[in-house]
Parts: sequence; C-alpha cells; structure tokens
Amino acid sequence: MTAIPLPDLVSAAIDAALAAGREILDVYSGPIAVQQKNDRSPLTEADLRAHRAIAARLAATRLPILSEEGRDRPPAERQAWEHYWLVDPLDGTKEFVRRNGEFTVNIALMERCADPTGPEGIAEPIAGVLLAPVRDLLYFAWRGGGAWRQAGAAGSAAGSAQERTAHAERLPLASERTVHTIVASRSHPSAETEAYIRQAEREHGEVALTSLGSALKICLVAEGAADAYPRFAPTMEWDTAAGHALATEAGRDLVDPRTDAPLRYNKLDLVNPWFIVR
Repeated sequence: MTAIPLPDLVSAAIDAALAAGREILDVYSGPIAVQQKNDRSPLTEADLRAHRAIAARLAATRLPILSEEGRDRPPAERQAWEHYWLVDPLDGTKEFVRRNGEFTVNIALMERCADPTGPEGIAEPIAGVLLAPVRDLLYFAWRGGGAWRQAGAAGSAAGSAQERTAHAERLPLASERTVHTIVASRSHPSAETEAYIRQAEREHGEVALTSLGSALKICLVAEGAADAYPRFAPTMEWDTAAGHALATEAGRDLVDPRTDAPLRYNKLDLVNPWFIVR
C-alpha cells in the first residue's frame, strides 16, 4: 500500500472533488462555450478548470494522475504504476451543456492487481469519490471503509473522510422497493439495452425503468435504488472506476459479462468493454 493511509488519500480526493465542483459551478452559472475533441465528444472550460483544480490538490499525494483532460500516458509508463489516480474531471459533459444537473466529478484511487497479467487490465479501484456539484451530493468509499453518501457536502464542517462518515448515510440505503428496477443511460440508448430489459421482464415480471446521466447511474445501484445498470455503449476507464469502488463497498458488483469477473483497468486500450452493475 502507499505510505499515506487510505482514508487520508480519500480525504485528499474529496478536497479535490469539491474544488473541481466549485470551478464547474462557476462556469455553469454563465454562458457555456462548447468545443469538440478529436473523438467528437464535447469539451468545455469547466472540464479544463476542474482538471487543473484536481491536479493541483492531488499533487501533494505524489501519485501519478491519469485524467481524461490530462496528457497522454504511454501504456509502458502507466502500466508500471503500483498506485495512481484515475480521474474524470467532468463526467457527463453533455448533461452539463443541457443544464440538467446530472453530471459528476469522478476520482478513483487505483492499485495494481495481485495478478497483473492478461489483456483485460492490470489494476483495480480501491477507493472512489464522486461529487454531483449541482445536487451538492458526495459519494465516497474506500476498501474496508464502506460506501457513503453525504448531502450538503460543500458546506459540511467535517474535513476528513472519516469525519464525514458521521454526517453521511452508509450504502446501500434501506428500501421498501419491490419492483425490479433498471437504470439506463439518458444519452446512449441502444438495442442491446432494450433486449436486456425484455429479458429482465421475462425473469422478474414487472420492471421499472429510470434514466440518468453520468456515473450517477452506478450510484443508484450502490444506493439500492436500482437493481441493475447494463451498459452496452462505449465508456472509458475514468468513467467507471470511482463508481466501481463505491459499488464494491456497497456490496454490489460491476462485472465484465464475458468473464463474469470485476472489470479491470489500465489496459493497453482505455476503452471499457460493456459491463453490468448489479
């Protein structure tokens, strides 16, 4: 493990996420100019300002950062890392541009797997922080420390991750829900998702559907507000890692259906295979 205790690293990630959230909300309050990246995905000033805020605050941890808005890291360099931060400074830029509030800041702490071989990835998330800035809702988790949801996070007097647990709800939350619920992407519907839903109806009878943007979909399953989130459209590793850590500590699984094993990270290609959170 790193020289810095895991809860302290989560505290640093929370501080970084809140700083990024402030930058994002500052841009969100005014006109939003949108550029296109090479892959035709949207890019805003908020993405870049959030990245800079996160990088500045995580610098003290002396761990490398792999960020959607950071510089490219050759596989030979990043696959040698024992620990690193995997960051999406603004997950759900399309939702940000639409001003529906369904976007997050995602920060995951990654660790090299005990058996780092094979094409499916050599790292796994051991902690995750997700912030929904408009909702002022913070999710955080670390290995052995549980998964938590804190409302009113930006104004909380609590500083460290451990202090915040006293003001947070442990996941999953108690639920009286009786209908099998599937959460799906608002921006990326697909025929495969429809087929998954039809199969669930055959297995469970009545099925309720809910749509949401960004990594908040993973959070719904971690909370217990949904039973499954199938994802058949492309995602990148930084889209899922923080939510993966949260789901794991909440007793949920984020699996690659090809192997029925947890999704792994730091592949040669950072594009995820399709996956299911359940």
